[in-house]
Amino acid sequence: MSFTENYTKAFRTLLPTPFTIAIVLTIVTYLLSLSFGNKLPDENIVIQESFEETLLISNSDNTVWTYFDTGTEYTVTNDTLRLRHQKEILDLKAIIPEKGNSYKTKLKFEVSNMRQVTFVNESTSKSLQLLDHWYEGLWSAGLMKFGFQMMLMLLLGHVLALSKPIDSLLNKITPICRSTAQAALYVTLFTVLVSLFNWGLGLIFGAVFARKIGEFAVRSNIKINYALVGAAGYSGMMVWHGGISGSSLAVVSEEGHFSKIVQNQEILAELPDTIPFTETVFSAMNISVSMALIILLPLSMYLIGKKVKPSIIRLSKPHIEIEEETKLIGAEKLDHSRLFTSLLGLGFISFAIYRAYTHPDFSELKFLKPDFINFSLLGLVFLFHKSIHKVLEAVGDAVAGVSGILLQFPLYFGIMGIMNNSGLIGDISDFFSTHSNETTYPILTFFSSGVVNVFVPSGGGQWMVQGPIILETAINMGLSVPKSIMALAYGDQLTNMMQPFWALPLLGITGLKAREILPYTLFLMLVGAVIFIAGLLLF
Repeated sequence: MSFTENYTKAFRTLLPTPFTIAIVLTIVTYLLSLSFGNKLPDENIVIQESFEETLLISNSDNTVWTYFDTGTEYTVTNDTLRLRHQKEILDLKAIIPEKGNSYKTKLKFEVSNMRQVTFVNESTSKSLQLLDHWYEGLWSAGLMKFGFQMMLMLLLGHVLALSKPIDSLLNKITPICRSTAQAALYVTLFTVLVSLFNWGLGLIFGAVFARKIGEFAVRSNIKINYALVGAAGYSGMMVWHGGISGSSLAVVSEEGHFSKIVQNQEILAELPDTIPFTETVFSAMNISVSMALIILLPLSMYLIGKKVKPSIIRLSKPHIEIEEETKLIGAEKLDHSRLFTSLLGLGFISFAIYRAYTHPDFSELKFLKPDFINFSLLGLVFLFHKSIHKVLEAVGDAVAGVSGILLQFPLYFGIMGIMNNSGLIGDISDFFSTHSNETTYPILTFFSSGVVNVFVPSGGGQWMVQGPIILETAINMGLSVPKSIMALAYGDQLTNMMQPFWALPLLGITGLKAREILPYTLFLMLVGAVIFIAGLLLF
């Protein structure tokens, strides 16, 4: 059995579906948080009672005290509380927060028959508090918006790839690919360029381009290495997170995002409100890395194409459904109107340009946010398709690709809820701070992100899980937050070359098997690793 067959079998044996992995990760995170979190701080309460029936209570944390006196309720937030009491009127409760997490101790104070004040712990158990934090994370409104933005970005990119203009472009480029080396070069080059614009578009563009080259080779009786061409069509998944549709880069450009994922107020105070694309996508480091990828990846695939053995390929004919022509009546004409759809698309694009141009920070590209990107993509979808009817047909074909992450995102939000509120993020951040420095931390982040991506094959989901740790560590160490985010992005996209999850659409379109493209995607991964590490070390 070959290496690729063993590798593919190992993935099938050791890794269940990404959704199952998300459930397992939730359970593991919950158990880790229970094991490594702090204890409830009962022992921090000190009660001193004088003969004048004056009660003095002190606590090491900022406590919310609630008590009644002559029928009036009072609430005081302080470390200490002093009040006069009598047994019949003492009704005192305290909510004590823990430092570094969101656990809370609820205490009720009582006066005994011996005039002694005692307290009773009425807290919900830590295990149930963690479940509450998990549940609240699942349905966080701000994070749900983020999940919907990322899914829409994938869907619209996929729909755009299925349009007639993209198909015409591919038909014009395909005839120049008359050998394996040429095909590998052009498929890699165009797929990388398109993926830097939108990863959903790049994923399907590369797959369709590879398929068209295969069909052209069959018609022209040309020998090619179809597996290498298919791997070239997947190359965009190793550059996408450094482009304008990169999940983490897009979302950190939105106002208020950090407040949704960072619970530590001291860390939050040190973070900027937004990190614009000028500091991430269009930073000197990322532009240099992207240019290296655009040049070296196609060149590397061209050289490999010169070495591999080509062969005559056979492809199954795609099933094409022929629509029966029906006479359009009434409002149906609007659904099929090319003029109406084109005007709609022009309206969207014109307004997007207006919004960008009139933005107060136009020169810093702060208008490039997920909502703006999706709005512009929707305008292009209307322009590129002939009618609303065709748009909806393409959406029907593309929506299956979104289903893979639809249920996973809330689970990742729940994991983030557990980690943020249990203090686990602080513990992991302290570990990174202790075992790395200014030079090694970005590299450590890069490799750890690559490992996490194997288990969480979603850039958006990974940001929810790993992003808060990276932010807190970077602030604690006084390092560049944008560079730390880019290190995560590079690691996430790198191991897509060994993670078959996102290759499924390409495999379906090309008819290839994972084990056939794997040797070449692993080669791409090695080239990419050298480029990314060099970029992180040089800048």
